[in-house]
Amino acid sequence: MARAVSVTYRVWDTAAEVAAAGAERFADAAVNAVKARGVARVAISGGSTPKAMFALLADRSKPFFARVPWEKLQLFWVDERCVPPTDPQSNYGMTKAALLDHVPLRAEQVFRMEGELDPEVAAARYEAAVRTAFRLEGAELPQYDFIQLGMGANMHTASLFPHTAALHELGRICVANDVREVNMWRLTHTFPALNRGREVLFLIEKADKAEPLRDVLLGGYDPEQKPAQLIRPDSGKLEFLLDAAAAAKLPAPGANGVGIVQLG
Repeated sequence: MARAVSVTYRVWDTAAEVAAAGAERFADAAVNAVKARGVARVAISGGSTPKAMFALLADRSKPFFARVPWEKLQLFWVDERCVPPTDPQSNYGMTKAALLDHVPLRAEQVFRMEGELDPEVAAARYEAAVRTAFRLEGAELPQYDFIQLGMGANMHTASLFPHTAALHELGRICVANDVREVNMWRLTHTFPALNRGREVLFLIEKADKAEPLRDVLLGGYDPEQKPAQLIRPDSGKLEFLLDAAAAAKLPAPGANGVGIVQLG
């Protein structure tokens, strides 16, 4: 049975406003994590909205750069395409150009998925790196302070695509996933690992996401077809930051700009 979770969604007119809201949440989460635990462990995704968010975080003329405790940040990836880091499709490569080349993060603070390796080897190496960074024992899963996700029009999230083997992995942190839909191997965190996050946030934009998003949040539970439905954090709380186009088929938010959906 799926875990019950309360979904909060906030809507802005434009994708640029969503990116700014995401940058604010990233900074807040990092500050709060460092205050509570002395380190901020963040897992990020690729995509156009995260790219805009990263550019804002890296812009020293914006307020976010000065707020983020960069020296205490550890940066991980939710997923990666099995391509070299210099490939235009690489999530790491996009993040490097938009963020890493402009902020004071040392190499040991950045945990890259090695998409250029054999997929199974790369997944095992990433799981080992995460276990070492978090000092995990046995079957323990990491608890990221902040996880930023996106969703495709086919309702995938991370590289958890419909009808793929990774949807059924319960014990691993990171796996290689053969995604026939895009004819590519991917590396991805598993949904149990993602559900351990202290704060899990989706950034979603564009009209082609409106119907899929309605189906994920308001439709029947079918994670094999709608993998985004697997994201139900242990905390019982989940948040979506949306532009107006993506939110067009959801109930209108309240006067405070916030909508709430209860997923049973």
